[in-house]
Amino acid sequence: MTAAGRSRGGGLSIGAVLAQLRPDFPDVTISKIRFLESEGLVRPARTASGYRQFTSADVDRLRYVLAAQRDRYLPLKVIKEQLDAADQDAAKAVRAVDLAPAAGHRIGREDLLARAGIDAGVLAELERHGLVRAGAGGSYDHEAVQIASTVRALAEHGLEVRDLRPFRAAADREVGLVEQALGAAHRQRDRDEAVRELAALSVTLHTLLVKVGLRDLGGHSVSPR
Repeated sequence: MTAAGRSRGGGLSIGAVLAQLRPDFPDVTISKIRFLESEGLVRPARTASGYRQFTSADVDRLRYVLAAQRDRYLPLKVIKEQLDAADQDAAKAVRAVDLAPAAGHRIGREDLLARAGIDAGVLAELERHGLVRAGAGGSYDHEAVQIASTVRALAEHGLEVRDLRPFRAAADREVGLVEQALGAAHRQRDRDEAVRELAALSVTLHTLLVKVGLRDLGGHSVSPR
């Protein structure tokens, strides 16, 4: 990116954003980007002098909006609702990370309930279905708080704890595959390094497959009229 493509505050100028979008969306214009901003679909920062400062996240957001209009014929109101919901979910995920104990530290039952924002009944269900597991002395780790908080957020979309058992089963299968790979191909390698590499690859593959599936689901749920 050349200096000309940057606004005076260091972010992307509206012209630079246009240049990035044009290959995929030939009809997009600066006026269109300004209109989407006025409708609240994107919120670039401003310098003291009033220059827009777009980030790469802003560009991705604009790509989503333009693609949803072009490929799925969604009205801006619906797209904005989807983006707002995604923003709320992201904020909840950040909150879950912030409230979780530091990695390696453990907390008690009441502390978990308070940090995750759930009640004892939900925790009992989480444990019954194997989504959260207490350690020695009934303590819980960093991931337990994040899992419980994520389940609480999913419940707001109508998913109950019992609906989430396939996630546990899928995770167990992935762990089994990693264990199999360790035994077959990594006998002579550093085991910790291999575990980290395989874990990262499996999470990446899982995330991509879910992303593709949800994208296809969204594309099929709306048909042009």
